[in-house]
Amino acid sequence: MQTFLKFRYFLVFLLIVACGGKSGQTNKDSSVTNEQTEENVDESGNNKVIVFFGDSLTAGYGLDTEEAFPAVIEYVIDSLNLNYTVINAGLSGETTASGRNRLDWVLNQKADIFILELGANDGLRGIPLNETRLNLQAIIDAVKEKNQETVIILAGMQIPPNMGQEYTAEFKKIFPDLADKNKTLMIPFLLDNVAGIPDLNQEDGIHPTVEGQKIVAQNVWEVLEPVLTN
Repeated sequence: MQTFLKFRYFLVFLLIVACGGKSGQTNKDSSVTNEQTEENVDESGNNKVIVFFGDSLTAGYGLDTEEAFPAVIEYVIDSLNLNYTVINAGLSGETTASGRNRLDWVLNQKADIFILELGANDGLRGIPLNETRLNLQAIIDAVKEKNQETVIILAGMQIPPNMGQEYTAEFKKIFPDLADKNKTLMIPFLLDNVAGIPDLNQEDGIHPTVEGQKIVAQNVWEVLEPVLTN
């Protein structure tokens, strides 16, 4: 029976991903504001809440808000009649340090599932690896302190070898190390099957297109779906 249900969910996801969202793109930063987040939570009613906390990848830089991967996932959740409200708390340009600094107002809201997608900007800027690790750990600690029952999902990230092979390799290790240490779930690589593929990225070569966001949504859904349906 479980196999059948998973197969059904997978088929529904493929259908929504194929049809959901707009086909066009706009050069618009879809970062969420404090007021928008609070409004979404107020409208959630008795639904459980999924918070996507990240940078421009989560915010859907260069696209409309409904084309970002959290919105794609929300379409799937709604189609399955699951009682979850999705909040996109992504902010373009966010580093782990700035994310840590703005976390308090996000945690004032209920979060049953907290998807942490930060670190890419640290790596691209060559921020010391220990600083990135400490900031991510501090965010995880704060979420747990707020609510021990919150399910945390850490999005793994990789960067190009611009900063050297050693830095690149050590950066990649931060995420599985933290996931293992904190016993959290992990998306192995958020941009799997998207990074480095020109047709799936905007002109900057960094931010996914509409089609790229749909693949990112699939990468997230593979880890998130068992949490929602078990």
